[in-house]
Amino acid sequence: MILLKIFLKCLFIISMLMSEEVNFFNQDNESFADVTTKNNLTFTCRVSGLENTGETVILLHGFPSTSHMWHELINFLSNENYRVIAPNQRGYSQGARPSEISEYRIDNLVQDVLNIADAMDVNKFHLIGHDWGSAVGWAVTATNKERILTWTALSVPHLDAFGDAIVNDETQEEKSYYIDIFRMKFIPELYFKFLNYRNLKNIWSSSSDMQVEKYMNVFGQRKAITGALNWYRANEFDRKIGVIYVPTLMIYGLNDAAIAEKGVDETEKYIKAPYTLKKLNVSHWIMQESFEEVSVFILDHLQN
Repeated sequence: MILLKIFLKCLFIISMLMSEEVNFFNQDNESFADVTTKNNLTFTCRVSGLENTGETVILLHGFPSTSHMWHELINFLSNENYRVIAPNQRGYSQGARPSEISEYRIDNLVQDVLNIADAMDVNKFHLIGHDWGSAVGWAVTATNKERILTWTALSVPHLDAFGDAIVNDETQEEKSYYIDIFRMKFIPELYFKFLNYRNLKNIWSSSSDMQVEKYMNVFGQRKAITGALNWYRANEFDRKIGVIYVPTLMIYGLNDAAIAEKGVDETEKYIKAPYTLKKLNVSHWIMQESFEEVSVFILDHLQN
């Protein structure tokens, strides 16, 4: 009986390891890969330059965005000989949308990034994140420094600095009011879907009509908004991740409605590696409002 249990356990482990699969396809002049990871979740990723000889860059979007927020940067970096992977993350990919809120804890979101890299046969990579993608990226970088070549955070500062600011900085506390609202059951979904998603679309005022359409291709799917909101419901900002030992670039918009300067300014004390902070006169939507400047900052960081 014991031998049978061991045998069945081995079969299960083997099946999990063998479940990794990557299916490539093209759609609307973009290249994609459906990446099935070892925990049997399938992430739809925008990809470009996989035939290049340069290093790999993984891009993590935030809320409420998708991997399309990176479409200009994807092309820019692939033209610079980088291999680029930008997943629609947990809750955003139709094949990676678990129903339990606990499935969206940050440990799982971190593991998703590593699992996608593993499935794509990538060991070390540059990592770039915006908004919630930055939050996950900070955690990935803190716990997997041996795999991260460089780290770039857009908008959201180091999680320890951000958590402290939410509690101790009046401006950040005021700007974070929406978090408790997003954690409510049902009400945020109703708010965002009201009048054909009008309130959701209003958030994307810095995006082109094409980008809004691409975003709605995801958020119009069943339970997509709930999956995205579950990131807020499953996580608090009181968890400490500690010191970062990876070269780091932080880019912040001075007109950010959600993130105050306090956490951004305090981030430096958590970095024990080369660190650069860039502040721009833009809002939270840094990529849409200042792509040319930001892309130069990022390329310089990756190359140096």
